[in-house]
Amino acid sequence: MTRPGADIPVLETERLRLRAPRLSDFERWAEFFASERSVHERGMRPRAEAWRTWTSDVALWTLRGYGPFGVEDRATGAYLGEVGIYHPDHYPEPELGWFVVPEAEGKGFAAEAARAVMDWTRKDLGWTRLINIIEPANDRSIALGLRLGGRIDSEARGEDPGDVVIVHDLAVVPA
Repeated sequence: MTRPGADIPVLETERLRLRAPRLSDFERWAEFFASERSVHERGMRPRAEAWRTWTSDVALWTLRGYGPFGVEDRATGAYLGEVGIYHPDHYPEPELGWFVVPEAEGKGFAAEAARAVMDWTRKDLGWTRLINIIEPANDRSIALGLRLGGRIDSEARGEDPGDVVIVHDLAVVPA
C-alpha cells in the first residue's frame, strides 16, 4: 500500500515546510472555519460541511495533480495553515489561495508560502498564470495578492459576481 501523500512534493523555504495535507491538519482547519476569522475565506461552516470541503480540496491532488499544501514551521513542526492551488469544478481556472492560523498571522508566512507555490507551479507544472479569487471585503488578502506581484483584472471571472480577481503572470519572474 502506498503511503498517503507520497506523490505530493515537499517545498521548503527559509522558515517553512509545505507538505501533503495530514488528517491531523483538519482539526485546525475546522477550528478556523468555525470562527469569525473565516468570514472572508469561504465563510463559517459547521464541522460536517468543513469536512466535506477539506476532503474535496485534498482530493485535488489525486484528481488534478495539484492542491493545497499543509504549511508548517520548519523549526518547530507547528501547523501554520494551508496554501496551495484550488480548482473545484465551478472555478474558472486554478486559484492560488491561503489561510493561516491566528498565531501565525502578520508574520509573512502566507506570502512566503505563496511565493514557494508560485515558483513550483512555474517550474514544475510549466504554468504561466494563476489567479486569486477574493471577496471584496477581504482587504488583507487583496493586499497580499498585489504584494505577490499580481494585478486586479476587472474582466476576469471569479467564483461569485463581485469577486476581486487578481492575476499573476508567472512568466515574469519577480526580482
